Amino acid sequence: MNQSFTLRRSAQSLAAAAAIAMLGAIGTAQAQTTAPAGESAMVRLIRGLMQSGALTKDVGEALLVQAQNEAMAAQPQRHGGVAVAGAAAGAAAGGAGGGMRVEPGDVRVPYISQTTRDQIRDEVKQEVMAQAKSEGWAAPNETPEWSKRIRVEGDVRVRGESRSYSDGNSNIEINWPAVNAGSGYDVNPNTNLALPPLLNTQQDRRNVLRARARLGIFADISEQTQAGVRLASGSDESPVSTTQTLGGGLSKKEVWLDQMWLSYKPMQGLKLIGGRFENPFVSSDILYSGDLSFDGIAAQFERNLANQNLTMFGTLGLIPLEYSSDNFPSQSQTKMASENKWLFGAQLGGLWKLDSDNSLRGALAYYDFRNTEGQVSTPCALYSGATACSTDWTRPAFMQKGNTLMMLRDIALNPLDPANTPQPQYVGLASKFQLLDLNVRWDTRVAGNSLRLDGDFIRNLAYDSNKMYNRARGGIVNNFSGTGAASGSDIKSGGTAFSLQATYGKPSPSARGDWNFLAGYKRIEPDALPDAYNDSSFHQGGTNARGYILGGSYAVDKNMWFTGKWMATKEVYGPPLSIDTLQLEFNARF
Repeated sequence: MNQSFTLRRSAQSLAAAAAIAMLGAIGTAQAQTTAPAGESAMVRLIRGLMQSGALTKDVGEALLVQAQNEAMAAQPQRHGGVAVAGAAAGAAAGGAGGGMRVEPGDVRVPYISQTTRDQIRDEVKQEVMAQAKSEGWAAPNETPEWSKRIRVEGDVRVRGESRSYSDGNSNIEINWPAVNAGSGYDVNPNTNLALPPLLNTQQDRRNVLRARARLGIFADISEQTQAGVRLASGSDESPVSTTQTLGGGLSKKEVWLDQMWLSYKPMQGLKLIGGRFENPFVSSDILYSGDLSFDGIAAQFERNLANQNLTMFGTLGLIPLEYSSDNFPSQSQTKMASENKWLFGAQLGGLWKLDSDNSLRGALAYYDFRNTEGQVSTPCALYSGATACSTDWTRPAFMQKGNTLMMLRDIALNPLDPANTPQPQYVGLASKFQLLDLNVRWDTRVAGNSLRLDGDFIRNLAYDSNKMYNRARGGIVNNFSGTGAASGSDIKSGGTAFSLQATYGKPSPSARGDWNFLAGYKRIEPDALPDAYNDSSFHQGGTNARGYILGGSYAVDKNMWFTGKWMATKEVYGPPLSIDTLQLEFNARF
């Protein structure tokens, strides 16, 4: 079909070019005799267009065959050295000179009246200009058609941040991600007197300048297929923040590949997407950070119910969280079997437009985090030269703080010196996570302005302190009462989280003069959800946190606004940890 279309279109262009050429030459009706024998003007024109590149070789050769066949079929009669075409011209030539022979080099020149020539010229001009305008190559202020299917989007944020810590905070908050990132922490006091890596909990941090930049290119490949790539800033490879801390000796900042995806719509209301893409679920930042992108595949559907102001939507997601290394253990001839961590997500919801001022949205989701809990290893003889234990892979690839943790290694003691056997430990998650998430939003108007009320309730259906204690074989390292956990009842944790927030004014300022105020409260128990993926600003990220949020925004120009936010947070259980955070920022999007 494409070749046929190309041939037809080339023939049309050739016909237009031939007509224009003939209009310039035919007025004299004078034959030219310089052409090779047997070649018509049309054949020479085709060859010229092929030589100039206006016609491709395959299309040109097909047109040559067609033109030569038509020329042979025509066999014009000679009159005075000029072959006259047409029945009337042929009759006139016969009357004047009788039968004439066709000599080599004859040129067949048809007679076209001035009126016909003017009509051809106008039609060709109209067709060429219409084609040029539709394809965007000859109309003022127009761009090529392909460029209209590509859009560029981005945003930039500059933030000043201050964090205030209470003097009464515990000064022994272990930095567990740092423990897992290294070679482990030796828990044997006979061989290690140093403290583990610790978090700052008492020294304020004032006026830290930070920035964020994101730039995306998105293409509408067809009506059904889209693709996107987005770059983002970031101080490290954390999945929950694309904010870059400035300073660092004025060194250049890093850029990360934040998104890369393809999507396809096989039918109305259904979209399939794969790669690394934005959060496909309706959720709040107590579960998933606003900066978090998801790897994997997802299917989204949306359908408007007939004759009702109700839209149903849903999402299914298969998200790979982590693949075990192909070469683990790296210094062993025996490699372990593949162990992968997954997130399976399913959500169903609806948006009900009650009237012009009121709408209600609700979504119920289930998230199953597979194979993410820690496991105690088989006896591990590190003293004899082993460099890894069998369950080192179960430590999280990324974590913030708050979840109940367990030691992973069952380290065998050196029978020659058991008391002085080093015992470097890694930690993993003590709880499984199977989350039920209810998210509700009500949009209304009060005193002529928008009012948005958001609520999110999460329950970890897999939370069980006794199972956590048994899974750890007693090796719980945090979130316990007293000096240690002697049973599951000594674990001070919980499996519930919720957030409430009210926003008065324009929720997303865009036009100059838009504004809003917000107030909210969050409570996240230690094992209500994985601490790795939620907002990194509230209580400096993670779980085991509760507190208030106050803030507001004002648009100083189109798509540019100022935002201020204050968060006062503290722990839910365990040693005291109070943090007040103030963020002042300018945002712009394009």
